[in-house]
Amino acid sequence: MDIVVGPADTIMIACLVLFLGKYINKKVHVLREYNIPEPVTGGVLFSIIFGTLYFIAGIQLNFALELRDALLVIFFITIGLSSRFKTLVKGGRSLIVLLVIAVGYLFIQNFTGIGMASLSGLSPSTGILGGSVSFSGGHGTTIAWAPTFKEDFGLGNAMELGIACATVGLVLGGVIGGPIAKFLINRYRLTPKEEQPVTVGVLHDKGDEIQITYNNALQMIYVIFATIGVGEGLNALISAMGLSLPGFVTALFAGILITNLIPLFFKKVDWNPEKSKSLALASDLSLGQFLAMSLMSLQLWTLVDLAGPLLLIVLAQVIVVSLFVILLVFRIMGKDYDAAVMSAGYAGLALGATPTAIANMTAVTKKFGGSPKAFIVVPLVGAFFIDISNALIIKFLLSVYS
Repeated sequence: MDIVVGPADTIMIACLVLFLGKYINKKVHVLREYNIPEPVTGGVLFSIIFGTLYFIAGIQLNFALELRDALLVIFFITIGLSSRFKTLVKGGRSLIVLLVIAVGYLFIQNFTGIGMASLSGLSPSTGILGGSVSFSGGHGTTIAWAPTFKEDFGLGNAMELGIACATVGLVLGGVIGGPIAKFLINRYRLTPKEEQPVTVGVLHDKGDEIQITYNNALQMIYVIFATIGVGEGLNALISAMGLSLPGFVTALFAGILITNLIPLFFKKVDWNPEKSKSLALASDLSLGQFLAMSLMSLQLWTLVDLAGPLLLIVLAQVIVVSLFVILLVFRIMGKDYDAAVMSAGYAGLALGATPTAIANMTAVTKKFGGSPKAFIVVPLVGAFFIDISNALIIKFLLSVYS
């Protein structure tokens, strides 16, 4: 029996997911100690509950997720508004380096998938589907490429296998990032070079000191929705030029433009959104709600028939990305605190999605301190450059193995 859950009830349940995640993380020391994001804790538990409901009573809940995409846009606007050009300049080299690393890893991820598929007696194309298509690409890339795998390579269950890998990757990407960062920070005794504001949310031990007034909350709401309009304008302009970008990418760019142009044209305005606790709260809430909706709506029962090949592929991908991040990404990115935060983010990015990456970094920085550079570099690599590179690499590898 299918039950349609309306928008209001979907948001209400997502709030319960976050409340439960925060409560469990507070009570279960190991979860907070290893920086497991609260939406991941609550979201996975709720998805298990809903999956059990399906297996026992045959009840399937279909959530209204229209607002989820809007929350993602709002979240990326808050990241853009917190980003100064001076931080972008500092992160310029890191952005290029991480991009090169990420593009190289797309090949490693695909060869890992191909290797595991061969061990299971499956075709190389199945390995590519269980590589960068579903993991680095996520659900969107999987849905876009599944018809090609089905029609051109005879994979009748391409959609199911790809979605299953993307689903498990989304969860595991939010699980391994925090422990990796904790290991690196403790192993190398890392701390932020200077006291930096937390980009999303607030430090765990500073929560009771935060003051949010009516005026700064109202300003935050106004600026966010004004930026949405600028982002939509940028999207329309780019579309008119024959290009296509996701709405959240242009929203990020719009936020960066606004936060850096206002001080130039309105010099008397006290403009410091990167220090705004209202904006940090909006970031935390929008990201938390987005992830809560994404994880609680996972249909775990769709994974049962694919458990064998899925388990082998996922296990290999998790091991490879963990080693890659610890042994290569962290070292090349500088072996400092920012590198540790970016490592947590990249682990989430390589297995799940950009929001997962940011959730990992948020959990780490709430505990150890801010890293503005990480919140610029990782989202730009994950939200824009990696998708373009991934599409080209997928097309190339499919031509090789066709």
